[in-house]
This record gives sequence, structure tokens and C-alpha cells, in this order.
Amino acid sequence: MFANTPGLMDEIRDRFSLVDTCPVQGPRIFFENAGGSLTLKSVVERSAEYAAFPDNQGRDNPASHHLVKTIDQAKKDIRTFFNAAGGQVFVGESGTELLFRLVRSACLGTAEGGQVIGSTLEHPATRSACLKWAGITKRSYRAADHNSQTGTVTVDDYLPIISADTRVATILHTSPVTGISVDVAAIARAIRSVAPECVIIVDGIQHAAHGGVDIESYDIDGYVISPYKVFSRHGYGIAWISDRLAKMPHDTLVDAPGTPWELGTRDTGSYATFSEVVRYLEWLGSRVCDVSGQRARIEAAARAMFEHERFLTNLMLSGSNTAKGLSAMPEIGLIGGTHNAHREGLVSLYVKDLDSEDIVSELSARGIRVHVRKADHYSANILTPLDLKSCVRVSLCHYNTQGEVIEFLKAMNSIVS
Repeated sequence: MFANTPGLMDEIRDRFSLVDTCPVQGPRIFFENAGGSLTLKSVVERSAEYAAFPDNQGRDNPASHHLVKTIDQAKKDIRTFFNAAGGQVFVGESGTELLFRLVRSACLGTAEGGQVIGSTLEHPATRSACLKWAGITKRSYRAADHNSQTGTVTVDDYLPIISADTRVATILHTSPVTGISVDVAAIARAIRSVAPECVIIVDGIQHAAHGGVDIESYDIDGYVISPYKVFSRHGYGIAWISDRLAKMPHDTLVDAPGTPWELGTRDTGSYATFSEVVRYLEWLGSRVCDVSGQRARIEAAARAMFEHERFLTNLMLSGSNTAKGLSAMPEIGLIGGTHNAHREGLVSLYVKDLDSEDIVSELSARGIRVHVRKADHYSANILTPLDLKSCVRVSLCHYNTQGEVIEFLKAMNSIVS
């Protein structure tokens, strides 16, 4: 964990804006990272820098050339972050918008008939897109049932619904409600073994800030993230698509060269700010491991972030000699169980005889920011099978500290008692 390297946690936290203070509420502990991570100070600076440019790309002037160079460099950085040699990377309105676009093109670009598949674990971004476009293209839609006790979905859950006529499949990399990750590569292999031409699209929005992304190892056709959950800002999403998916029907200008997926003038600030995320990960990787090369440093950072977050979540669940852990509080139920090796920086809980919204309010009054998930169109797929109307989501990131977790546990002990 980062605390073992003197001064490193202070260095990390110093690179983020509003790390312990809300401009509206005042001092607070931020455990709402699944709703949007803290933002790098360098991202804020780059956003302001590029927002001031009046110039567009594609003009013959120095400023325009600079914008194009910035975008080209960012695309290289994004490829390295994804570990994606081929295909295309591009920005869109949001992660949800991009998932809809990818699913639509996959449904329109594959052979007629057959089925579209996913899982009951998934966020409505993929579920809704698949249901809509499976209906429009006159296909059936089937969802693998996730395991409510473990909070995830496995190859064994997918196998009963995979068939040779599976045209499109979606996989959620990590659940934003349970915080439990999915073995994308294993599920993709299972799908390819039965339906080798299936278009496989992955929702990596929750996962990207916690466990590293390695597209070369997945054998998929699309991967989408939301940078506001990866230390950047709101206002854009990022997608990678395979060359095969890139050629399928999609919105584009008539006679546009190649197979472009970007529409209109690009926001250079979106690209530039994600380059800042990559620069940060390179720096962090260099601080935790003696490696050279951009990708090697990103991988080192991802491993260190995962290990630190695992330490924090284990502390939250098991407690310490100064604060009782959540698993030792009989009033508390834990979604996904106590000992789950696939948990990624997130604990969702409920308290018997206490409303989740009241708990969130009580914690807020103590300066601790968490979030309530309700059995609505976002989270009912997870909560309803557990007979829950809501839960409290406590989401961590690598810049959170042991001291913050202890303060949270003390607050929870006080609330439940």
C-alpha cells in the first residue's frame, strides 16, 4: 500500500483538486468515487487552456496544427492506456452514448437473425441499448443471470445462453453497484468458441480507475470508459473499437475518407485532459516500481492502485484495533459478501431497520460523502433479487487513506448503535 512509501500518499493527494474539501459543504471525506472520481489539478488546467482556443482543427495555421498534434498524441496515449494496437479510439458525448452507438452498429452490421446476449449484472446503458436494437433488428435478447451472493457473473453463467447464432454480446467489466469485477477474457473466449463472429462489447466504465485495462488480452470488439470516473472531467466518453466494428454501419458524413466515427469538430480539451490522466499514471508507476516505458509504468500504477484499494476495503470490512469493521456489526448486510477477491474499491451495504437515505444523510452530517443506490432503473437488477429497496454505496479510490476509512467506521459504529 502507498503508506509504506514515506510521503507518497501526500504526493498523490496533492495532485488532485478538492481532495478533502467540498467548495459547497466544506471539509469532507470523499467516498463517492464510483459516482465520479476526484479530478487531477492538471486536468482542470488543461481544460481551461483548450477552452480558450477559438481555432478549429484542419486549418493551415499554427494554432490548428497544435490542436491536431494534441489530439494525435492523446490518441496514442489512449491506445497505450487500453493496450490496443489496432482499431480506432475516439471520444463521444458520454460512456452511455458511446455504448448505445456501438451496440446499434453491431446489431445493424451483423448477419440477420440470431440473438443478442448480456447479463443481469449490467448497467442499463448496455441492457437498454441491447433491448432496443435487438427489437429493431428482430432478434431475441437473453441475459445470463448473475450470482446475487457474489455480486458478479461468470463463464458458467454465460454458457447456457451462448449459441452459434449469437450475433452481439455485452459484458460488464465491474459492477458500479456491487463493486465486483468480471473475467472479461474468459467470457469472451467462451463466446468465441461457440460464435466466433460475434461482436463483443465491454462496458469498462466502473473498472477503468481500479484494475487496469488490457484490450489485447480480451479478444473483443469494443470497450468504453467514462473519463470523469478516471480522474478527468465530465463532458465526454472514450471508446475503442476493432477494425471489424469500425466498418459496420454508423453515423458518418457522406464521402468521408476512411471509416471515421467522430462527428463534427472534436473537443481538443477532451483528448488533452485524458493525456494528463496517462501522464499521471506514468508518474505513479515510476514511483512504485523501477520500470521504464509508458505501458509498463501504467501497468505498475494499476497494480499498486488495486493493492492499495484492496487494503482499504479489507480494512473497511474487517476493521482495526481502533474501529470495528463492517463485518463485525451484526446490523449490517454486505452486498457481494465479506471475502471477495474480485472486489474493486467499493462496498455496498444496508442496515437492518434503517433507511439507506437516512444513513447517507447521517454520514454527510459527519463530513463523509457516500451515495444511496435505489431499486430503480439503474440498480433494481442488483437490489430486487436481494429483496432490498436501497443500499449505501461506499466507493474508494487509490488516493483515499487509512485514516479516512477509520473515520468512516467510527461514524458507522455510532449510527448503527
